Amino acid sequence: NVLAFPCDQFGHQEPGTDAEIRGFCDTTYRITFPLFAKIMVNGSGAHPLYQFLKGQKGGLLTSGIKWNFTKFLIGRDGTVLERFPPTTTPEAIAPKIEQALG
Repeated sequence: NVLAFPCDQFGHQEPGTDAEIRGFCDTTYRITFPLFAKIMVNGSGAHPLYQFLKGQKGGLLTSGIKWNFTKFLIGRDGTVLERFPPTTTPEAIAPKIEQALG
């Protein structure tokens, strides 16, 4: 499953309400996966999920999320298998997903 968590901590790219973000994603990308409420991913107000994810798989220089569309691959048992930068396409991750599903 793909899960999306909008965040407005990067260049004010997600300024809208949850409903506005949902409408934009539905219209522009025709998403079919769950889109959750907007959260913070960095700083003292970071959502506990992102505190956990960053603690399991830090980034290149820091554990902080550097931009929207950072991706995490999580195994069936909840283990964080890998972290991908925003520039990594879903197609590039597909083989790793298939391997994890084994």
